[in-house]
Amino acid sequence: MRLFFSQVGKFFGQVDGSVMSQLLRMGMFKRISLYDYQAMCKVNPHSSSSARPLLSPFYNMMAALKWFMSNVILFLLDFNLYGLWHSDHFVDASKKSKGDILQPCDTEYPSFVYEPSIKETNSVIKCGRCQKVFVIQQIPDSNLLMMVVQADCDCSRQYSPITMEPREVKYNASVKCDRMKSQKIRRRPESCHAYHPQENAKDCGGASDIRLSILLFLISLISSIIISN
Repeated sequence: MRLFFSQVGKFFGQVDGSVMSQLLRMGMFKRISLYDYQAMCKVNPHSSSSARPLLSPFYNMMAALKWFMSNVILFLLDFNLYGLWHSDHFVDASKKSKGDILQPCDTEYPSFVYEPSIKETNSVIKCGRCQKVFVIQQIPDSNLLMMVVQADCDCSRQYSPITMEPREVKYNASVKCDRMKSQKIRRRPESCHAYHPQENAKDCGGASDIRLSILLFLISLISSIIISN
């Protein structure tokens, strides 16, 4: 049961890649690629420049001095004066890890779109010595899907999880230059969706009809006066 609680809120493809792969093959979900043009990616710490040995010999001295000063500042921040007076309480000063260096980049990540024409389906997945059966059905008047999956058949060896982790997009010099010059203007919707046939417009703005109850106000006022006296 603890395993099931840890899976709450996760993407379904990450929890069960076999069923998600089968749904993609059946056409119930369609995989599309989205791009983030304002992402931040980690810089490879092992990358080095060939021009570094040509720097001044004082570079190593400045780097050592910078390292010494940063450790002194971290020591002062982690120093606990309260522990000098009360020896029963100590604070363990842990070495702070250096933050990752980030730089602007473009990333690509997958997204999955549901095909609403498929209301209900079921299938059988063969996973070695066992078979996994699942049934999926759309809940009416909602965007939810109810799914029942056979849990005693493990298909993790045959099917890897489907994640939504973004990956960095590498451009060559010409494509990167064209990408930076182009201005991506957001496309406006073709029509305005301000009405839905299943929406009751009379329920909108009902908060303005809330009025103060004089009787309850007087009872509360009298009770507060009696309690205060």
